[in-house]
Amino acid sequence: MGVFTYVCRKNGGEWSGKQIEGGDLEASAASTYELQRKLVQTSLSADSSGGVQSSFSLVTPTSAVFQVIIGGAVGSGFIGGGAAASAPSGGGGAAAEAPAAEEKKEEKEESDEDMGFSLFD
Repeated sequence: MGVFTYVCRKNGGEWSGKQIEGGDLEASAASTYELQRKLVQTSLSADSSGGVQSSFSLVTPTSAVFQVIIGGAVGSGFIGGGAAASAPSGGGGAAAEAPAAEEKKEEKEESDEDMGFSLFD
């Protein structure tokens, strides 16, 4: 699993992102959307071991933090906003996760009834 964190800055009309902590990966583009796409591709060139999650957060109007996580468990939700790229993580992985989530939901409903509390009492 690879975690790539970038500091992004806008200088003039162009955004640039540079990796922090142990790397020299970087990219630049005219918009934050294009920068995110380029940084995901740059990260994938360094580590292509599985699914991709990404999170883009503006800190100020001219600076941001962008994180790309490759590999690991890829869920259906996002930690932050921004454009997220998704790579196939193998056959049938998501289908196997869906029934497990439904079972957990059913168990939770049963446990609420066991407590004897009702919303409408």
